[in-house]
Amino acid sequence: MNPFCAELIGTMILVILGDGVVANVVLNRSKGQNGGWIVVTAGWGFAVAVAVYCVNAYSGAHINPAVTIAMAALGKLAWGQVPVYLAAQLVGAIIGAVVVWLAYLPHWAVTEDKAAKLGVFATAPAIRKPAANVLAEAIGTFVLVLGVLAILSPKNLVPNSGFDTGLAPLLVGILVWALGLSLGGPTGYAINPARDLGPRIAHAILPIAGKGGSDWSYAWVPIVGPILGGLAGAGFYRLFWGA
Repeated sequence: MNPFCAELIGTMILVILGDGVVANVVLNRSKGQNGGWIVVTAGWGFAVAVAVYCVNAYSGAHINPAVTIAMAALGKLAWGQVPVYLAAQLVGAIIGAVVVWLAYLPHWAVTEDKAAKLGVFATAPAIRKPAANVLAEAIGTFVLVLGVLAILSPKNLVPNSGFDTGLAPLLVGILVWALGLSLGGPTGYAINPARDLGPRIAHAILPIAGKGGSDWSYAWVPIVGPILGGLAGAGFYRLFWGA
């Protein structure tokens, strides 16, 4: 499997399970309706872990443009590979969102809340203050990138334990779960430009029953915030860990 296919498949799995848990919680007459924030954050954490397990051996399982750009900034990925990774992540996210739409096909028509339908696909702020929203996304992604790099640090690997290949994806999933529980409230913690933009595009083009607008005026926030935060996290790691 080449890196393009790996990133496409990994991001697709991430969005199927991540957007899927949101659909389960917010769409009418779903078995998981009103499951709450704990269910959503757990679902996203597990989604990340499963996706990373699936493709880590083939691409490093970035499944997130902010991670890809941060890794390139650290010299852990050639800049020439960045467009390949980003394109794969965006396409995978769109496909994953289409799969979720199909999986919950009868539920869109019986859900009147347009914001809830959009919320299955894309994030929205609890309080719309663009500067504060960008800051919240940047802080979340800062912790994400710093945490991922620390988890994968050779100093945290136990020789001959299999830790680096066996437990690291699970720990990254727990990290994302923790981010949702602690920092997800202000913006819904996109912390991943592809995870937000790809499904937002899908929402715009799919014939979703009774959908509203795709809130394009906010779409730049979960792109800019995570990229800035990811670069800051990578710089902080390099400063104190010397990587």
